Amino acid sequence: MGLPWLRILDTLIGVTDLARSRKIRSMADEQQQQQQQLEIGGRPGGALEARLAGVVVAALKEAFDRDTRRLEIEREQVAVERERAERALRLEVRRQAGDREIGRLRLLAGGAIASWLATLFFSSRLMGGPVVARVLLGGGWVLLLAAVAASFSAQARVAAALDVSSDDRPISSGAGGVLAVWLIVAGLALVGVAVLV
Repeated sequence: MGLPWLRILDTLIGVTDLARSRKIRSMADEQQQQQQQLEIGGRPGGALEARLAGVVVAALKEAFDRDTRRLEIEREQVAVERERAERALRLEVRRQAGDREIGRLRLLAGGAIASWLATLFFSSRLMGGPVVARVLLGGGWVLLLAAVAASFSAQARVAAALDVSSDDRPISSGAGGVLAVWLIVAGLALVGVAVLV
């Protein structure tokens, strides 16, 4: 449960108001003494009016100061909330980018596995063929399996990047994500050449 910040701030403001009201009373007493001294030489009703005017001015000044402090606190709270919402939005955009990249890498891994399984159909025909065809088929399989491994490695890198709370670095699969595509292409090319030999 969070701290009741508004109640704490309201209590602090109340304490400062109490201290200011004492100060205002002492200032009012000084003004009253000055007015009494002036009253001796002036008209009798003027001192009371001046004293009341001083009290009213002090009360208005205190009210304006309190309202100013309260508005500043509210502005600070709004700024903190806006910053929190912007950070949450940046983290959500980062998470979505990571999810898209992981989905792409999973698709590459699935494509590499499906390609490897499809080349198994050609293996029976090529096993009785020339040595070059068998070597090319084996090289294609190695490249397709390396593509699967590169894809899994890149997925792990993206997941690790998402676990880090820093939102400064962009989400990237690194060299593994790029390498997986080219390994699939090279593996399928070797299998194709093996079939043609």
